[in-house]
Amino acid sequence: MDGSIKVGGTPADIARFPRRAVRNIALLGICQALTQSCNTLMFASSALAVLTIVNPDLRMWANLPVTLQHLGVMLSVFPASMLMMRRGRKLGFRTGSLFGMTGASCAAIGLQLGSFPVMCLGGLLLGYAVANMQLYRFAAVELAPVHFRAQAISYVTSGGVIAGIVGPTLARWTPDLWVPVFQASFVAVIVIHAIVFIVLGFIEFPVVKAEDAAGPQRPLLQIVTQPAYMVAAAGAMIAFGVMSFVMAASPLAIVQCGLDKAEAPITIFVHVMGMFVPAFFTGHLIQRFGVFNMMTTGIALLIAGVAVALLGTTEWHFRGALGLNGVGWNFMFVGATTLLTTTYRPAERGKAQAFNDFMVFGTTATASLMASVVLEVKGWAFLNYLAFALVCVALAVIGVYRLRHPARA
Repeated sequence: MDGSIKVGGTPADIARFPRRAVRNIALLGICQALTQSCNTLMFASSALAVLTIVNPDLRMWANLPVTLQHLGVMLSVFPASMLMMRRGRKLGFRTGSLFGMTGASCAAIGLQLGSFPVMCLGGLLLGYAVANMQLYRFAAVELAPVHFRAQAISYVTSGGVIAGIVGPTLARWTPDLWVPVFQASFVAVIVIHAIVFIVLGFIEFPVVKAEDAAGPQRPLLQIVTQPAYMVAAAGAMIAFGVMSFVMAASPLAIVQCGLDKAEAPITIFVHVMGMFVPAFFTGHLIQRFGVFNMMTTGIALLIAGVAVALLGTTEWHFRGALGLNGVGWNFMFVGATTLLTTTYRPAERGKAQAFNDFMVFGTTATASLMASVVLEVKGWAFLNYLAFALVCVALAVIGVYRLRHPARA
């Protein structure tokens, strides 16, 4: 790399953005929207579904299927990324859709049988599908000219706006369609992954070239110990960790605080809107104000979300806290992803992207597992204090980098 961080171009450059690339990125955004809908639906419904089949002593482990989904992501990122490096994005993403259908089927069967372990297996298998979804943002970079990198990531991420409508809507209306309750929610996940499998067939991904995988490569340790890479990875880890920590606990906290369970999908809707509506303009903000300024703004919003959560436990406190949490995640995550794409060569992208997501979802799996445990043992307020501490770590990492590398920052 030449040491510079270039994430945007001139208006004339952007005006020449090819129509084929626009079409491909739009279709990729649709896949992002649909797959993220499944993820949102699982977040909103999975823990509550577990409560219908386990005894009260196991309540603190209600988030285990979601946690195993994150563990599945962590275990899947390397094989998923390497498969795409060798066989192409289309085959890789379609394989992810097949895993999504299989995992949701296990969750539905586990609920029917009243088997907590089978539901957990479903969550683990769904992790492969989510790992593939997280690679959509990197595929967007490959579909767009260099000068449109940040915008391409932002636009694909904005597919989550549709997810923010579809996921919570399904979470609200599908649980009671038939007995056992929540099984229809998992069937909906199967159907959505099948649709994604079809849409992927219309995207023109770049052809895999031998020289892409055989070009000059540095050792993984050398790549990941670059200061910019470490800041990008740390930013993404903390953004996803804090988001998952708060989001995974919120449906259970809502019920724990005496609110109706129907409030959970509404709060998740507000949260997901906060996560993805800003994606329509985050790329332009990064181009104008810089990656690090946007990441710092994201940190400030995450802190604001914690403050609102600590002020009270009404439905509006939950909605406000989760909404701010979502916007903060967006600025942090899109900024971190944009920064990460400047730290590796084409032949290194598979392992560089995979290691980043391995670390991100290792953090996310831990956060998700601890969410229900901390909530049950210490309560909602203590959980938010821990989230605040993690956000302060991200602020320190970015601050140190900006002091030591003022030219790049």
